[in-house]
Amino acid sequence: MTDTATANPVHDFIAKAVADHPVLLFMKGVPEEPRCGFSSVVVQILDHLGVDFVGVDVLQSEPLREGIKTFTDWPTIPQLYVKGEFVGGADIIREMFQSGELKTLLTEQGVLTA
Repeated sequence: MTDTATANPVHDFIAKAVADHPVLLFMKGVPEEPRCGFSSVVVQILDHLGVDFVGVDVLQSEPLREGIKTFTDWPTIPQLYVKGEFVGGADIIREMFQSGELKTLLTEQGVLTA
């Protein structure tokens, strides 16, 4: 018996995607063609660092676009996950990149070779 209050197919999809991909970016557009400036900034940072990542276009699905916000309790997109953990949105990623913290995190998580 499942509790319908917790059965959320969108959250199930997000949880599976986060579990399946070491570095996952929920974004507007795709990595090759971001459709918002914030998504573009995060893609550029990840590309600059040479991180192998998967992008999920939230514009393809309204339930996904809303679901990712409730999944993390974070109001904005893009959202970056590393090894199943929510790292942050564009501003946080940019700050972490500028301080060197992002490269350290990615290296420690084994998704970026030093």
